[in-house]
This record gives sequence, structure tokens and C-alpha cells, in this order.
Amino acid sequence: MKKLWNRYSYAIILLLLSVSFAAILSFQNGTKEPDQYLKVTVTEGDSLWKLSEQYAAQHSLSHAEFVNWVKKHNKNSEDKIYPGEEIVIPVSKNDTFPTELASAPGK
Repeated sequence: MKKLWNRYSYAIILLLLSVSFAAILSFQNGTKEPDQYLKVTVTEGDSLWKLSEQYAAQHSLSHAEFVNWVKKHNKNSEDKIYPGEEIVIPVSKNDTFPTELASAPGK
């Protein structure tokens, strides 16, 4: 065993370091925490498709991908959302600008 260690110790150490480094990177670069995403309160007449269109400038997903993301991350198996419900959407809190104000009447 000692002969094997002496012969391959550098390769074994390199392999262990590589696996450790990969594990650390995968945890750090995983999906964003839900609290980093924008949380919106659903109003009357909203739909997931309309929210996708409203925030299209702040995400790079297709409308179908947006809807699927919202359903998955809000544990909602339906396509329906209800007024007063709070949902998380795939828009970073830091990248948002007030689209509601831009679309408000008289602005």
C-alpha cells in the first residue's frame, strides 16, 4: 500500500482537491436563493403569461419557460394564480425597475 501511495500520491491528492473544488463551486453557483428574486402580489386580471410579458425586459426566458419556472418555484401545479397571492418570479430584485409606474395611466 505504501508503494502505491508513493507512486500515485500526487494524482490522489489532485483528484481529491478537484472533487472538493467542484463541490464548493456547485454549491456557490447553484440557483439563486428565493429571497433574491422579486416577489409580486397578484392583482385582479393577472395571469402568469401577462406577468411574463410585463417583466420581459428583466428576464431572458420565453413566456412558456417563465410560466414553468414560476409554477416550479412556487409549488403551484396549476396555471392559475389568484388575486392577493404572493408569488416569486424569475426577476432579480437588483435588476428591476418599476414597470407598474411606467404602465400606470397618466404617466
